[in-house]
Amino acid sequence: MQLGLSFSDSDVSSFTPLVVLELADDTKAEAITWLLNRIRDKQQNGGAELLVNQLLFPAQDDQKSNPNVFVVGSTLQRLLNGAEDVGLFKEFQDGTMRGFTYANRESFKDFNGDGEGFLSDAECQYIIKHGLDTLRAKNEQHVPGYPKLKLYPGKSVVRRLQSKGVLIQYFPLHNKEDLKRLSFSWYKKFKLSFQPLDDIRHYFGEGLALYFGFLEYFTFALVPMALIGIPYYLFDWEDYDKYVLFAVFNLVWSTVFLEVWKRCSATLAYGWGTLSRKKAFEEPRAGFHGALGFNPVTGREEPVYPSSKRQLRIYLVSVPFVLLCLYLSFYVMMVYFDMEFWAINTYHENPNIATSILLFVPSIIYAVVIEIMNLLYRCAAEFLTDWENHRLESSFQNHLVLKVLVFNFVNCFASLFYIAFVMQNMVLLRQSLATLLITSQILNQVMEAFLPYWLQRRRNKKVHKRMRRLMGDKELPLLGQVQLETEMNTYLGTFDDYLEQFLLFGYVSLFSCVYPLAAVLVVLNNITEVYSDAFKMCHVFKRPFSEPAANIGVWQLAFETMSIIAVVTNCALIGLSPQVKAYFPESDTQLILIVVAIEHVLLAFKFILAFVIPDVPKHIQVKLAKLDFDSLEALKKRVSTHLHIKKTNKKYFFVNF
Repeated sequence: MQLGLSFSDSDVSSFTPLVVLELADDTKAEAITWLLNRIRDKQQNGGAELLVNQLLFPAQDDQKSNPNVFVVGSTLQRLLNGAEDVGLFKEFQDGTMRGFTYANRESFKDFNGDGEGFLSDAECQYIIKHGLDTLRAKNEQHVPGYPKLKLYPGKSVVRRLQSKGVLIQYFPLHNKEDLKRLSFSWYKKFKLSFQPLDDIRHYFGEGLALYFGFLEYFTFALVPMALIGIPYYLFDWEDYDKYVLFAVFNLVWSTVFLEVWKRCSATLAYGWGTLSRKKAFEEPRAGFHGALGFNPVTGREEPVYPSSKRQLRIYLVSVPFVLLCLYLSFYVMMVYFDMEFWAINTYHENPNIATSILLFVPSIIYAVVIEIMNLLYRCAAEFLTDWENHRLESSFQNHLVLKVLVFNFVNCFASLFYIAFVMQNMVLLRQSLATLLITSQILNQVMEAFLPYWLQRRRNKKVHKRMRRLMGDKELPLLGQVQLETEMNTYLGTFDDYLEQFLLFGYVSLFSCVYPLAAVLVVLNNITEVYSDAFKMCHVFKRPFSEPAANIGVWQLAFETMSIIAVVTNCALIGLSPQVKAYFPESDTQLILIVVAIEHVLLAFKFILAFVIPDVPKHIQVKLAKLDFDSLEALKKRVSTHLHIKKTNKKYFFVNF
């Protein structure tokens, strides 16, 4: 099994490196020795039982290289035992997905010989990460060489070192051969086909593969909307009375879209062994701090922070700050409308080519300002959420997602709601929606694809030039690769990627009945998004550790909330259409009541549909039930055998007595 990068430099390392670990260049020698010993020590002695060697870079004239860079690997036996420790699910001989156990290794499909090739690259690196993260302090009072860097018995050593800046970073290395094959099948040739999700999962893990699976599913789900929207736009785009039918189709589509995705997600997660995988016990975040106390669950000594203080920070600081930002967003929106009215009046006073172009300038400026405000607010939201001092990473992410979603929703869609329901100007709504959507997509492509690509190319050239100057004709591929990947940007997760898709889903589901080409633009954007994101993952960012995932997490709830808002919005747009108003020429109250009643019926239909359509397909439910039954039977057999042995030993004792 090729566990990582193959290299022939026996003087650099005697094993296949999988993970790079970088300490601060001024780390005390005794701290380094202590950490390496803990990493190499046997598991029964509290160590990680991993292999680790130091990488020595040649001296550089212009700048000092960090001498504290290490590569970490593992024996095959340790990886197989680790697969059981982390609860890895693999395919059994009968086709079901079961938790891997070393004792039953021969019963798993694709396990041949001593297990070469059984574990994927991403799984091996995840096991090593788990080994490093669970390296716990024993009786040490502090890190050797750092009297003020206290250690708490039973707490993660790596997280402690990371929070104090002693450990700069640790990341998995790319596998050049696997990366080359994946790049070729993924993005290097343009083709209208499905993405190699299994290969993506094999290389990057389930979390990232699920994002690309959702991106692919969302894009294909938009195709019917796009196909209907093109002729609708070409023949009826000035006749706003006809958007009622498109709004009805929009309602059905936004409801079915998410329900079908749940089934697709469950199918993917089962095939990857994460659907029934138990969630690991969550350790405190690296940045969590507080007075020393005891964890009532583990009984270990660790920092404790009162929940009341956190709630005070949230409600007295974070919530007012978010409200202030929302107020600023509304203020900027009103400035935009002033600019819009000025442009319209200028056009009416002197209609020509210049003033007709001027009509689009306020929307373009507003779209750029929206992106800048979103970026600034994101930084502030991260700072505030970190300041709130959440103990767990999941809690931190949930509060961050909530802050960002609320502001982004208001910032991106408030002007469209105002135009639609206060001004009731469908011509301006269509123009604003088109301008905002196109401008935001162009800015996202520049910021997410072209700019990172250009910066990474410059960085790569500098590194290659430096390595050639230092090494001359001698080829040390591992040193060069580690040097290059150490300076790459760190991938911060799928947060921004899901956020972008969430906003695009909002543009389509909320107002595309007024601008039917919205679905077409999102399809084109997502096609380029697949290729740009694939390139970034392979060549711009450090390789991220695999993150086991059974679904898209809190984003599923976010999309479902947006679909509920879409039902209300589209019903309101239908009620505002002249075509519907013609049936109620004298009574606006009656029209409002009927629209509200229809909206409630559609929401009820949506929830009934969500209840009727099972989240997990029937054949997978059967396999999961079979797994539960087999586990129960095995437990009964184990208990029965234990009681039989105990009874036999007792009888033997009395006979001898």
